[in-house]
Amino acid sequence: MLCLAGEEVEVLVTEPRRINELLDEAEAVLRSTPQRFAGILVTRHQPGRYTLALSDTVPFGETREQILS
Repeated sequence: MLCLAGEEVEVLVTEPRRINELLDEAEAVLRSTPQRFAGILVTRHQPGRYTLALSDTVPFGETREQILS
């Protein structure tokens, strides 16, 4: 499931086999946002819960990951 909130997308994975598909969809949503200054930061909050957000700490055109749990 994808939930869009401004420049952030929350991904809740209930079927582990779909994790890559859902994260790719969320990344595509953010890449379609008209901006030219930020990359994408993927944060794993816990197994099955991720947020993807535009971040000016990530170079434009790149995606970086961080794990909080």
